[in-house]
Amino acid sequence: MSRNDSSFDVNLRRWDEAAPIHAASEFYGVAEFKAGKDKLGAIESEEIGDIAGKRLVHLQCHFGLDTLSLARRGAVATGYDFSPQAIAIARGLAAETGIAATFVEGNVYDAPAKLPRAGFDIAYVTVGAINWLPDIRGWAKVVETLLAPGGFLYLLEGHPAANMLEQKRLEDPITPTYNYFQGAEPLVFEGAETYTEDGKTLANTVTHEWIHSLASVIGGLLEAGLRLEWFHEHARLPWRLFPSMVRAEDGMYDMPPGASNLPLLFSLKARKPT
Repeated sequence: MSRNDSSFDVNLRRWDEAAPIHAASEFYGVAEFKAGKDKLGAIESEEIGDIAGKRLVHLQCHFGLDTLSLARRGAVATGYDFSPQAIAIARGLAAETGIAATFVEGNVYDAPAKLPRAGFDIAYVTVGAINWLPDIRGWAKVVETLLAPGGFLYLLEGHPAANMLEQKRLEDPITPTYNYFQGAEPLVFEGAETYTEDGKTLANTVTHEWIHSLASVIGGLLEAGLRLEWFHEHARLPWRLFPSMVRAEDGMYDMPPGASNLPLLFSLKARKPT
């Protein structure tokens, strides 16, 4: 499988720097979480189902807020991320809140070597995860390896049809800008601020990302031996992809009044045969 280590190095510098900024931001609401509020979004909260007692691995968990929320719901949760800064914050949150969860540092493609193979009932992957990965079929094989027979993947991710669009300024139209069928080379972006919109600037401004078509994601999972149980599309996002998007009372972002509806997220459940 393709590792593309140079892109991982670029992105790791960015995420190591961003992790403490994100943990301190209002966007993530860590103080509310410490006070007992569940931080899962409405979509994943409804779709994940009963996870009490399930062995769950949260791949690319960032600083572990979802992982710890899942553990609060009764999952035997393990968070996995490539950023040492994020993992350190996650472990600190677990210790401070007294929530039992394990956090492991590593590149996602190395997860089978660092985590129990065929040991998890659920693999949980949510928004802003697979766009950082060069090899989606290799990722699908990692997921299949980690799942126990009968276990399933829950994936909620940004829709590739939306990721190929861009709106530079509020007054600009939303236009097709990037290739839906991107290929092996990463898209290189530069930006000094993160999606938390708190005005903090970063020294590591460059990121490398990929757009993975629905066919490559679903096809990769099927090729890895998983069976698709359902597939959903959603017209909302938990971050502002376009400047014209409007934040709703529940913290999600919607297209502005009068704008065309777009597929902004997709979710799926894929199970490993028994």
